[in-house]
Order: sequence, then C-alpha cells, then structure tokens
Amino acid sequence: MERTQQRINDQIRTSPLRVIGPDGTQLGVITRDEALEQAQQLGFDLVEVAPLDKPPVCRIMDYGKFKYQQKKRTSKGHVHHGKNKEIRLRPKIGDHDFMTKANHARQFLKARDKVICSVIFRGRENAHVEEGFKLVKRLITELEDVSKVEQAPGMQGRRIVLILAPK
Repeated sequence: MERTQQRINDQIRTSPLRVIGPDGTQLGVITRDEALEQAQQLGFDLVEVAPLDKPPVCRIMDYGKFKYQQKKRTSKGHVHHGKNKEIRLRPKIGDHDFMTKANHARQFLKARDKVICSVIFRGRENAHVEEGFKLVKRLITELEDVSKVEQAPGMQGRRIVLILAPK
C-alpha cells in the first residue's frame, strides 16, 4: 500500500481517534470501533486525514467521492486551443449586415478564437480600396473592447486581410 494514500475503515489500527462527522462537526475523541460503527450507520467510510496528530484525526465521508474530487482537482483543466475563424465582408455591406458580422466576430473572440477579417473586392470595386480600409477601421473600433490587432490590415491580392486576437 502507498504511504501517500489515506487509510480507510479496517486499515485504521490506532485507537482512540479524534472523529469529524460528515457535515464537519467534531464528534470528539472516541474508540476506533465506535467510529467505524457510526460511519457504517451513516453509510459512509472512516478516513484517516491526519495520522501524525495525537490522537490521529479521522473523518466520516464518502471516500469514492473524495478521491474523485481530488483527482479532478489535480488533473489539468480543459485547455482551449484557439482556432482561426473567418468573417468575410464586402465594401458595400449594409449597416445591419455589418453589425451582424461584427457580433459574430465578438462571439468568436469571447470564445478565445482568433478572427481573420477579409474584405473582398470584385470587378470595379478594386478602384475604391479606400472604402474597404474604412470598413476595416470601423470593425477594429467596434471590437476594440474584446480584441487586439495581431496583423494590421493589408492588401493581399484582391482582398484586405486583418487578424484580430482576443485580449
């Protein structure tokens, strides 16, 4: 048996014991047999929590639940691996459509994902690239409370690309 593991029920050999009830109340210093009997009546286990104290301290508890919570506490929590999400805009997007796209980006950023924003130009729209940059600046100001600019807006072929990262 490992030394780091607590002794439970019949593995406890010492007597008398200081016993703590399942609700945290002190039951006092009683013999090992009395403590085991009380634990069995309540449907719990008798667990040695401080074996080096005089007298040793034992607690009446659900040992399986206790071990599960200990394991849960020591194991690493869920780690979110950030993904890249993309929103695509057009230079002549309407206000309501723009706000919908911005809200989607906000949700992605709150979920700790990076957002790639693309403004796509087609045909004669390429003559008015400054409209796309205005749109990107508007998006940056709209999302500045939840994001930071990771890659500044720049032209890549027929599109303006901007990468936003969560704060």
